[in-house]
Amino acid sequence: MTPKDGSPGVKKQAPDDLKREAGYYAAEMVEDGMVIGLGTGSTVAFAIDRMAERVREGLRVRGVPTSFQAEIRARNRGIPLATLNDYPELDLAIDGADQVDESLRLIKGRGAALTREKCVAAAAGELVIVVDESKVIPVLDGPVPVEVLPFALRPVILGIQALGGDAILRMGIRKDGPVVTDNGNFVLDCSFGTIADPERLEGLLSLMPGVLSCGLFCAFADKTTVVVGKGDGCRELTR
Repeated sequence: MTPKDGSPGVKKQAPDDLKREAGYYAAEMVEDGMVIGLGTGSTVAFAIDRMAERVREGLRVRGVPTSFQAEIRARNRGIPLATLNDYPELDLAIDGADQVDESLRLIKGRGAALTREKCVAAAAGELVIVVDESKVIPVLDGPVPVEVLPFALRPVILGIQALGGDAILRMGIRKDGPVVTDNGNFVLDCSFGTIADPERLEGLLSLMPGVLSCGLFCAFADKTTVVVGKGDGCRELTR
């Protein structure tokens, strides 16, 4: 066994173990009677699994999924489901993130559900973000997903280039052509290098004609709790 610090006797945790740890921890934060936003991605999948176990033990909740993937997983495991039209105000939302900075601003959208995730985050009284340690960094610098109308693809690419970004159309795996979101749109992965002012960039991208939303989540930090799986229990980050 080789620990991170090189000393003997410390077992390095596999990424899935850290995700499971964070997901299970978040599922235990759910209380009876809550309506819960269910995010998309591998870490949230563990939270859904543990929440389903609690439902079988008697927990009464309703889940509002942010994607077909989350809906199918939750339904198959017996979690009662609803929509934002049924419950426009949610008690809690559990979701993942691609990056989290020191101010709890996020980059999200690797699962191509960023628009619905942003709607659910806005509706939730509390946002719980589940990640492993690798996702927590000092400054955001990852690719920013942007959901774009196919009709406006080329103008949006040119607009992103004018902001200094490099926009790449996300292509499908096990299908020909681009990824198509649950809303019927395309996703651009946009690299800007180190993002000095995430709020400003989020605003500029969101106002661009043809853009549905972008993967910068800067407005929810005050109601965000980040649950970080670290192999020997979880730590919580809040403002």
